[in-house]
Amino acid sequence: MLIAGVDEVGRGPLAGPVVAAAVILHPHQSIDGLADSKKLSPKRRAALYDIIHERALAVAIAQATVAEIDQLNILHAALLAMQRAVNQLTILPDWVQVDGNRMPDIAIGGEAIVKGDDKIEAIMAASIVAKVWRDRLMQELDTQYPGYGLAQHAGYPTKLHLQALQELGVTPIHRQTFTPVARLLESRPRVANELD
Repeated sequence: MLIAGVDEVGRGPLAGPVVAAAVILHPHQSIDGLADSKKLSPKRRAALYDIIHERALAVAIAQATVAEIDQLNILHAALLAMQRAVNQLTILPDWVQVDGNRMPDIAIGGEAIVKGDDKIEAIMAASIVAKVWRDRLMQELDTQYPGYGLAQHAGYPTKLHLQALQELGVTPIHRQTFTPVARLLESRPRVANELD
């Protein structure tokens, strides 16, 4: 039975998309060192990211945009990203295991598993893939929007990020419905730094 593990990353940040990954591990090619991505060093995550891509039967990465997050809310945007990741798999799994307590709207049977990224290897792999991919995206966005420290905090509401928002204002990659950003927008309009 082919099982796809699914996880998302980026619910808490004030900037950037929410990213999900779906991974079908090869039943005969184990990967040592899989764990919840939050428990691994960036270097270890990056190494595992490459190994997962080499050995897994299928890997898919998808996102829900900042606009979708603001329109749907973060929970429904995360579920949408997970749905997209499953739908992009090049191999159809028999069963889907999702980290958390809610299932995305998919045509395949599956289950939501609370703390699944601590228990299920395919979900651990998905958490690593999603985290590394999103962190790399935030490093790219850091070059487009310098001064916010996006490469350091990946968009999370750190002291540095909140201070930069106060000084530089809100960009098109900031989530307008998240409280610190919404408060700033009440007091001043967004930065005229639209993406091309």
